[in-house]
Amino acid sequence: MFSRSCPAVEPRVYAPPVARKKWQTNHPGRLVIGAFAAFIVVGTLLLWLPVSRQQGQSKMSLVDAFFTASSAVTVTGLVVADTGETWSRFGQVTILVMIQIGGLGIMTLAGVASVFLNRRLGLKQGRLVSAEIGLSGISELKPLFATLVRYTFGTELLVAVLLTFRFLAEGGHGLGGSVYLGVFHSVSAFNNAGFSVLAGGLEPYATDWFLSLVVAGAVIAGGLGFPVAMELWSRWRNPRTWSLHSKLTVSMSLGLLAIGTILLLVVEWTNPKTLGPLGAGNKLLVAFFQSATARTAGFSTVPIGSLRDASLLVLILLMVIGASSASTGGGIKTSTFMVVVRSAMAELRGDEEATLFGRRIAPRLQRKAFSLVVAALGTVGTATFLLSVLLPELSLNDLLFEAASAFGTVGMSTGVTAQLNTAAKFVIIVLMFVGRIGPITFGSAILLRSRRHQFRYPEEELLIG
Repeated sequence: MFSRSCPAVEPRVYAPPVARKKWQTNHPGRLVIGAFAAFIVVGTLLLWLPVSRQQGQSKMSLVDAFFTASSAVTVTGLVVADTGETWSRFGQVTILVMIQIGGLGIMTLAGVASVFLNRRLGLKQGRLVSAEIGLSGISELKPLFATLVRYTFGTELLVAVLLTFRFLAEGGHGLGGSVYLGVFHSVSAFNNAGFSVLAGGLEPYATDWFLSLVVAGAVIAGGLGFPVAMELWSRWRNPRTWSLHSKLTVSMSLGLLAIGTILLLVVEWTNPKTLGPLGAGNKLLVAFFQSATARTAGFSTVPIGSLRDASLLVLILLMVIGASSASTGGGIKTSTFMVVVRSAMAELRGDEEATLFGRRIAPRLQRKAFSLVVAALGTVGTATFLLSVLLPELSLNDLLFEAASAFGTVGMSTGVTAQLNTAAKFVIIVLMFVGRIGPITFGSAILLRSRRHQFRYPEEELLIG
């Protein structure tokens, strides 16, 4: 007789059954979702009012008002109608307020959610909030977020003043109009929203070095993340004292900015519809601007639909990676991307541990990073499939770009946003919502388990690769 061997089963530890708790409405992730949903509903109703439309404009459908409000609150920038021509001053100010709430509110709520989630689940990787910001308890939330507000409005005020002088120098806007344009684009840029009330957006200013650099600077300042900005402000003279997160964020931001600029220059250098007619200096400016705004801002100084396919692919990758953690931007975040890259490199090299700047990356952090990437790719892929079914007349490249732009809360489009039908608009709305909150936060808020297994399954080898 031959006996079959089977893997040893680890003994189970008996524990009394734990009853499932009811839906936890006080869960931080669900509070974030509820807050965003409330902002969007209020914004939708305000934009649906006749006073929000320009005179002579036809009645705005509830779906289009909902789409615009969702885009503003999630600081995405995708629009179904031109912002300057469609909305009245009241409607534009409503959009501006939603952008500010979406940008500042999400950072505040994300900070609160991180603190409560870390305390509840005991997640040690939450040291970014507790250690690197200097937050050791709930009592420090008030001074922390007071500093955040000062940084946000201080940066927006500086950018608004600079842009106001630029529009005054241009002429034709008047003092009041210049101030309004400066404030609107300052808030939109810092919060990485990409909304513009100018005719043609920023494309007429493609070769304007002052405006392009100021707007790009505001985008970068909002996309770095509040913890990094505060640390750079206090320790800029000695980079060696920077935290691991700040070193990673700064190096990744500079690296992606440089890589995006170079690739766009190489691919679009001879394109007669984009960089071709420009001089070498202006080509560099436009490529730099598009590389900076692709990581969640959405402003463009060239027609995105005229870019070559290789450039669209570069922008898609930048949009999916997105900005940095605890910032006004979306995407999977630069730190997540780098953790995945370093973990993969360590595995390929046969290293026992993945490291960054002389520090080990915790295995649990690596699992979370890989989970986020898989969730992001699955979300964008599923949305692209649905859009291709709903809009078979549009190309797959355009639909993939639209889905990546919505998930990364970028707002760039090849021109298909206005062609979306009602069902496709709801797909994009869900994408913007999930992309702004984050697929992990969204998933944990909906699917969080209230009990733990009291046993472990036996381990067995698999063939990988």
